[in-house]
Amino acid sequence: MASDGARKQFWKRSNSKLPGSIQHVYGAQHPPFDPLLHGTLLKSTAKMPTTPVKAKRVSTFQEFESNTSDAWDAGEDDDELLAMAAESLNSEVVMETANRVLRNHSQRQGRPTLQEGPGLQQKPRPEAEPPSPPSGDLRLVKSVSESHTSCPAESASDAAPLQRSQSLPHAATVTLGGTSDPGTLSSSALSEREASRLDKFKQLLAGPNTDLEELRKLSWSGIPKPVRPMTWKLLSGYLPANVDRRPATLQRKQKEYFAFIEHYYDSRNDEVHQDTYRQIHIDIPRMSPEALILQPKVTEIFERILFIWAIRHPASGYVQGINDLVTPFFVVFICEYIEAEEVDTVDVSGVPAEVLRNIEADTYWCMSKLLDGIQDNYTFAQPGIQMKVKMLEELVSRIDEQVHRHLDQHEVRYLQFAFRWMNNLLMREVPLRCTIRLWDTYQSEPEGFSHFHLYVCAAFLVRWRKEILEEKDFQHPVSCRAGRGAWPYSESSL
Repeated sequence: MASDGARKQFWKRSNSKLPGSIQHVYGAQHPPFDPLLHGTLLKSTAKMPTTPVKAKRVSTFQEFESNTSDAWDAGEDDDELLAMAAESLNSEVVMETANRVLRNHSQRQGRPTLQEGPGLQQKPRPEAEPPSPPSGDLRLVKSVSESHTSCPAESASDAAPLQRSQSLPHAATVTLGGTSDPGTLSSSALSEREASRLDKFKQLLAGPNTDLEELRKLSWSGIPKPVRPMTWKLLSGYLPANVDRRPATLQRKQKEYFAFIEHYYDSRNDEVHQDTYRQIHIDIPRMSPEALILQPKVTEIFERILFIWAIRHPASGYVQGINDLVTPFFVVFICEYIEAEEVDTVDVSGVPAEVLRNIEADTYWCMSKLLDGIQDNYTFAQPGIQMKVKMLEELVSRIDEQVHRHLDQHEVRYLQFAFRWMNNLLMREVPLRCTIRLWDTYQSEPEGFSHFHLYVCAAFLVRWRKEILEEKDFQHPVSCRAGRGAWPYSESSL
């Protein structure tokens, strides 16, 4: 009874319940087992004796983290899990498994066993048609995932390939004697998954009133690129959930932003504001990606956005670090109008001026919404960052005391490396495409950029704990990332 209650707790004890566990999949070709229709099969199948095994206790956070390392992708998207399993299969395993199933099926049907040959092919049954049993024979035509239960006499060495074949999607039916391309199978399954997720987003966004709570749940595991601009505008609170109100809201907010430009931007050369503008002008070329930032049109847009925000928020004004927070919004919104394989190489030269104006206004308002939740990071003495770094230290001391003690013994203070993590929201630590994906989740959390961000930072330390524990000289040039702070792993490790 105690073990049953323990399974219901957050720290899951059963491996079958962990994210990433592959479950049997039934489809049009392999319908669910019907005990009334296939009762004879139950009687004829030999049951292996089972001995209750006590679930292994997950005693440390590291063990839990390693068992749930794919929890980021956990959810209702089973196709992705199938694709991951298919990707690990090789042609020899697939062919061996398929031949074994064919031989077993032929023996059960009373037909001669199929022989292997280079020209022998097994044609897949159309997916839309369920298998029809022979006339007068109601025995179950078993799937790959069930075939191992009917062969108790098989050796232990044969069991392993069959166990792996449980995850084989129906689309992965192979040609015997030929070759199987796991990469193609994985790509196909992922494409189907992406198309399915995109349809869910489109249906949700097309309704008269978007369910923001449902949108947050769907966005947590990533937002498809075609709907990301609209989804970010909704999740940030820039646009209303009501579809009919969105065009008027966009027009009003864009008009309001350019009224600020007309009213304030000429004051950038005034003595009271010239220091602010000079600092912005210096910081923008230091941003990344360089291919984007060094385009003159982009530089001008970023200068206007940052200067207007600083003028309208005198409690903090402009602080280094705020400039990095403009880039993700701008890139996401610009990619709605251009085709770019890599977000780091976006070229705005072909985008119409009117479209750029609208993107500039949308970027300003979404960045403002983000900063509203973390503005104490940038006020005098930056108390928000000081508090968050202290909270990170307390969190790591609880979940990984060994790493915490190691840093303390080598006199590494969290403020030395975590200050920039909070100030720039990890934008200097990970590529831009990873930042955009991370912000999908941040914006689906109620306080993603403040509280949830702490757990992401803690996950960084846990993920690279081995390298941290092996490091003895944190001030060595090899340990520092281009002088950006003491941190015990290289650029390539990211």
